[in-house]
Amino acid sequence: MKILLTGKTGQLGYELERTLQGLGDVVALDRQQMDLTDLDQIRDVIRTVQPKLIINPAAYTAVDLAESNRDVAMRINAEAPAVMADEARKLGAAMIHYSTDYVFDGDNPGSYSETDTPNPQSAYGRSKLAGEQAIQAAGIPHLILRTSWIYGLRGKNFLLTVRRLAQERDELRIVADQFGAPTWSRTLAEVTGHALAQLQSGIRHADLNLDAWAEHTGLYHVSAQGKTSWHGFTQAIIAHPTVLKKPQVTPIATLDYPLPAKRPPNSVLSSERFMNTFCSLPNWDDALKLCLD
Repeated sequence: MKILLTGKTGQLGYELERTLQGLGDVVALDRQQMDLTDLDQIRDVIRTVQPKLIINPAAYTAVDLAESNRDVAMRINAEAPAVMADEARKLGAAMIHYSTDYVFDGDNPGSYSETDTPNPQSAYGRSKLAGEQAIQAAGIPHLILRTSWIYGLRGKNFLLTVRRLAQERDELRIVADQFGAPTWSRTLAEVTGHALAQLQSGIRHADLNLDAWAEHTGLYHVSAQGKTSWHGFTQAIIAHPTVLKKPQVTPIATLDYPLPAKRPPNSVLSSERFMNTFCSLPNWDDALKLCLD
């Protein structure tokens, strides 16, 4: 099965390219090979590659910059996936797409399920929700995987920022009243591979297992188990032996660190549906230790 993978140099795309080996003929592309702001190029690439599955981890993820670059965020996060889904429909192909906890307003005191109504409070969240809706409207076999607080050892993310700042400062002032589940990019890539392997179980040729895809098509929450705050996440990072300097980590309120984009105070996702269907997910702190080790 030919698989078209976008964003291969991103933190999730990098992990996916390696995890997907053996599950199909992976054609992994970077921004130069398929620019998600160029909708005509997206169509041309897909028509040339002729994939049976499109996996799209690429996104505009600069949450604060999206407030002043709304058109670009919408183009990459909504219009580009819409084109991918339309081309997939024409090819009889399926699609795996990644979305975000930021589609919710964060007012729910518990964990969010797939049936909870989205209410994004930022331009980034609205663009990601529009991408979800475009794929659903295309009527193709798909998995939309909402995740949260992605980190890894590549690219730009909270983990790498904390490790850098720990070497530069004696004190880190970190927001303690926003809650979520840090999710390692490798974990997300590996469970994607597990899900795909199960969907294609028994299929050893280029076609999709249409019955399995039809049964399991839809929206899933996929994030690490448990929850913490950004402050708690920082403390866990600093405590690891690989972080040699141990600055003081001081809790602050969201109001003490104003940013252009509004964040949900609680964006914990319930991944029960995914785990009951495909495979389990680790606790966030266990995955973090493994990543840092």
